[in-house]
Order: sequence, then structure tokens, then C-alpha cells
Amino acid sequence: MPDAFAKDEAMAMVGEQPHAIDPVVAARAVRKIDRFLIPAMIFGYGIVYYDKAILGSAVLFGMTTDLELTLTDRSTTPATTDTSRLSWATSLFYFGMLAGLYPMSFALQRFDMGRILGAVVCLWAGVCMLTAAVTSYQGLYAQRFFLGFVESIVPTGFMCIVSGYYTQQEQSLRQSWWFSSTGLFTILGGALNYGFAQVSGGGLRSWQYIYLLAGVLTLLFGLACFALPNSPVSAWFLTPDERFAAVERLRASQTGVRCTKIKMAQVRESLLDVKTYLIFVMMASAYTMNGAVSGFGPLIVSTFGWSTLHSILFQFPLGGLCFLVILLTGYLGSRFPNIRIIMLILTCMPVIAGCAIIWKSAWTYHAAAPLVGYSITGFFGGTVSLIITVGMSNVAGHTKKSFMAATIFVAYCVGNIVGPQLVRSQTREQHYPELWLGLIICYVICIAASVALYAILVMANRKKEAVPGDEAERAKLAFHDLTDMENPYFRYIL
Repeated sequence: MPDAFAKDEAMAMVGEQPHAIDPVVAARAVRKIDRFLIPAMIFGYGIVYYDKAILGSAVLFGMTTDLELTLTDRSTTPATTDTSRLSWATSLFYFGMLAGLYPMSFALQRFDMGRILGAVVCLWAGVCMLTAAVTSYQGLYAQRFFLGFVESIVPTGFMCIVSGYYTQQEQSLRQSWWFSSTGLFTILGGALNYGFAQVSGGGLRSWQYIYLLAGVLTLLFGLACFALPNSPVSAWFLTPDERFAAVERLRASQTGVRCTKIKMAQVRESLLDVKTYLIFVMMASAYTMNGAVSGFGPLIVSTFGWSTLHSILFQFPLGGLCFLVILLTGYLGSRFPNIRIIMLILTCMPVIAGCAIIWKSAWTYHAAAPLVGYSITGFFGGTVSLIITVGMSNVAGHTKKSFMAATIFVAYCVGNIVGPQLVRSQTREQHYPELWLGLIICYVICIAASVALYAILVMANRKKEAVPGDEAERAKLAFHDLTDMENPYFRYIL
């Protein structure tokens, strides 16, 4: 019993020997999995992005005044504004997420996925709606921390779900589908916020209505999460033949489906694996852009001489480009082998160019150049989506996959904490030089780490290919919950 418990749950269904499956049945199973999982994950991660990004719009609707998030010093000429409280309100969300990532990730592995995800998401909905009841910046600090803690269950859960339902080659497109809601909900959220900006009655401020809506949408998603099966082995929306085919087809990737036992040996391997640290550096560097944009984007655009409402509307080009780049890189990564890291490096280039354009162009009334630069920084979405795909498709062993998923979003939190701190209101007249220079340096670091990871994965594959293979053993080891380093038949995706 202990040995069976330690293996992948797919073993009980398909065993150690390979089985022939009807490709028509397998294709039908994949279509059903796509229809069930992908829309839910797009909506779910869209809500994750929306309810933290709306802080950037809410501050334009009176939240800064109501909660004393900015302090104006009129003793100086001209008067100066201190936005450090707003920066901390933005960053504390990610401190909360940092606190929740590892415990939430391992809880999802150990316990029934649908029940724990549903319960935590419903709790998150309540915390989100409580934002409307906050009356001080200290209260907002507490709310943001706990919001981050409960939200931490969603992105890591989604990464593990995709790695447990899809082959290595399929994961690029599927990871990009749910992560593309970053751009999609930048547009949809901007449209909703624009609408709420017109609301003046009802006894509440516009920013309070925004958070109540986000909470209601989150609650609907939380109730739907209770229907989520643990893996394709128990997928109730598939027929028995489709479940068998859905599991058996994953044998070739050697990544496994799901194992509920948390293995400390896999945690130790993760800590000693250089890939873990390179992925961490890449994600932390790339996500500094989001940290600045989600909390300060509309505020920065308003300094280009545009009104509050225009500043919200100009999130649309940024979100649209982000959405398209994520989907395009995801499609190309699934269509062509071993181009993901190359695409990752290429998507860094426009972000660097956009930061330079914003920094060095003239910020005159209704300035167009910095707005163009701001829009093309939306390429960062493709960079981050590819980091997630590269990180998750290159680890095996369920505990190690959970560890990698949590590590990716720890780095995500670090980037989101650092980004807002680069915005110095005192340097507005100099175009926030620390922000743009800092972001450019971060993306250069991301490129360097990507090159190093590419070289390491190439060398690792060469070593594995030098060892004689045995197809019978390859099939046998597929569902033994071995890590990528333990399994000689695992191959890294570039």
C-alpha cells in the first residue's frame, strides 16, 4: 500500500505496459478536456488579474483620497506628492501571495483538488468584497495581504492542472490560453472600470462598486471549482474509454498525472536543481513590468496629459497586444519544437524598447510617443507565458512540479513587489528614471538567464541521449512519479 500510494494515480488505471488507443477516442477526450478546463481557467485567472489590477484604476476614482493613500506636501514649490502608501498597498498583495504559495500548492497536491480550490476561492470572494468596507490605508494593507494569500492557490493550481492533463508539446498552447486572460481582462476590466466611473449614485463610491463586482464574479467561479476532478483518471465528463485514452496518451511525455504523496526527496532535488533558480530569476525579472503597470499604469498614462477616463481606455492597446502575443507564442511553441526559449528572448526586446521610448520621449500634453512605448511593453505577457511553459514542461514528479509551480509564482510576487517600489513620485518631472532603467536592467537579466538555461537543457538532453534506451522500460517508468533527473527517458523541451 505505501508503494502504491507513492506512485502516480494513473498506474492503477493503465498499468506499467503500454496500450494501443484509438486516436479518434484520444482526440475526442482532448477536445472535451479543452472545453471543460480552458474556459474555466481563462475566467478564473482573469478574475485573479482583474481584482488586483483594478487598484490602478480605483486610485483614480477617489480611493487615494478616501483612504489617504497619497500625501501632498504643499510646503514645497511646486507641491510634491508621496505615493509610497499606494506602492505598499500594491506590494502587500504579493507578500500575502508569497506566504500562501507553498502551503497552498502542496495542499492542492495532497487533498481533493475541487473541494479545496472551491472553498479557498469562495473565501477569496469574501475578502475581495470586503475591500468596499475598508475605511483607511491600514485596513487596505490588511485586506491586500489576505487577498494575496488566498489567491495564491489559483495560478499554481492551473499550472499543475495543465501539466497533468496534457503532453509536453500540448502544454505551451494550453498554458498560454489561460494566461492570456492577463491581456483579455486588461481590456474587459478596463471597460468595466470605465462604466463604473460613470456611476455617481447608490451611496457608494465608484471604486467600491468595482470591488463588489469582482467579488461576485469570484464567488461564481469558486462554486464552479467544486466540480473539478483531480486528474483525467477521475474526469467525470469523460467516458471510461476516453478516460483511459486521456491517461495512456500521457505515457510518452514521462511527466505523470498526479501523485498525492508529498516526497521530500523531490523537494531536495528541486532545491539543488539549477533550473529552479534560473526560472526564478527569469520570472522575477520579467514580472517587474507587471508590478509597475498593474498598480501605476493608468496613473503613469495620466501624466502624459490624458484624462482619468482616457487613461483607462489606453489600457486597451496594452491588454490587446499582451493577449495576442501570449496566444501567438503559445501556438508557435506547440506547433514547432524547441523554439520556446528563443521566442522568450525575442519578446524581451520590444519591452526594452518600449521602456526606453517612454523614458526618453517628451511628455507633452496628449503625448503620443510615450503612449506607443507604453503599449508595446505588452510584449511582456508573451515573455512571462513562455517562462511558465518552459518551467512547467521541463520538470517531472508531482511534488517537484508543485514546487516549481510555487517557485514560479514566488518569483512572480518578487517582481510585483519590486516593480511598484521603482515608481518614485519625486522623479515624475524626470520621467521616473529609476523605473525605466530598472525595468531595462531586469529584462537584460532575463535574457542572460534564458541563454544559460538553454545551454543547460541542451547539455542535459545530450547526456540522456547518450544512454542506450529500452522502450519497454520507458513505458514502465512513465507513471512511477519519477523526476526529470531520475527518469533517463525524460527529455527537456527548449
